[in-house]
Amino acid sequence: MCVSEKVKRIAPSLTLEITAKAKRMKKEGISVIGFGAGEPDFNTPKYIIESAKNALDIGFTKYTPASGMQELKVAICQKFLKDNNLCYDPAQIVISAGAKSSLYHAICAIVDDGDEVILPSPYWLTYPELVGLAGGKCVYVETLRENGYKMTALEFEKAITDKTKCLILNSPNNPTGAVYSKEELIEIAKVCEKHGIFVISDEIYEKLVYGESHYSIAQYNEFMKEHTIVVNGMSKTYSMTGWRIGYLAAPLAIAKAISSMQSHTTSNACSIAQYASVTALTDEQGDQFISEMQQTFNERRLLMLEKLSKINDIVCIEPKGAFYVFVDVSKTFGKSFDGVKIDGSLSFADCALKKGVALIPGVAFGNDDCVRLSYAISKEDIVEGLDRLAQFVNELK
Repeated sequence: MCVSEKVKRIAPSLTLEITAKAKRMKKEGISVIGFGAGEPDFNTPKYIIESAKNALDIGFTKYTPASGMQELKVAICQKFLKDNNLCYDPAQIVISAGAKSSLYHAICAIVDDGDEVILPSPYWLTYPELVGLAGGKCVYVETLRENGYKMTALEFEKAITDKTKCLILNSPNNPTGAVYSKEELIEIAKVCEKHGIFVISDEIYEKLVYGESHYSIAQYNEFMKEHTIVVNGMSKTYSMTGWRIGYLAAPLAIAKAISSMQSHTTSNACSIAQYASVTALTDEQGDQFISEMQQTFNERRLLMLEKLSKINDIVCIEPKGAFYVFVDVSKTFGKSFDGVKIDGSLSFADCALKKGVALIPGVAFGNDDCVRLSYAISKEDIVEGLDRLAQFVNELK
């Protein structure tokens, strides 16, 4: 079998690997608390489900334009204006089969072979693979825990070369929960303007912020709006992960290029899910759902931080967004559990799994000192899981 070199370079997902191990253990009757969830644990709101049923009843089951149905584009434009003070024309919106698809098409649209893409680390594990598939090269900017795992404008500028094409920015951030302030993004925007750098801004977690305000770098000025592709979607905001609706807003020429590309890759996103997404974005019930979900996540966030603060040899910053806590476990390195020496995040996660706790190793996100815990699980599971984690750390020798 002949597999292309480009595809051979794709790294398997450690997230899926750990999740698969946990599932196997559960099938064997072993109790496992999983902190790996990358999706809200709420069902999609009923009003959205009813809208999808209506789409079926009226026969809205055929192709839509490759870039998405006009009604949804209009609703997304209204969302950008209301939430981000960004004015887009529907022709600048491309709807896709999930935000991951939007990201890939966006990268392909602006990155040529050999172009450099700056990526603050820790990063979502999919970004480097998408850049590699597009023929680009990632240039990583290591961020510090002391700075909340956020890249400064100075660190960004130092990484720029004559090959730099764009920056991928994710705020609120997966895996750290970091949220860039308006002031921090403005300083980064000034560097982009100085050097003519594009930004792909992944804002999929924008509604899940705690004590902070979300700001899009595209808001800074007209230059940034014309040099930013904003990526978002329905998955996290409306708990619609399985519905696979992502979208992006881009300068018109780039949006047209992405639409053309998408017409040959995935074609249009699911018509039924698009129809329901119009309702999700325009019905007033959506605001109440988002508010209640955010409040629940915030309560879990505070509970998790309180429990983690009492566990020896681990340190974490307070996440300001998304639903993850990035925990530094490097003080446990060199110790052993059940005859296995802990020498990094992967061995830490493997050993913790033996105690019935499933964590995502930070090496998957570019930081081997840490593990990621999701609080998209019940309070009861958070308490039980972190009690097990504390016991595990205390047993290390």
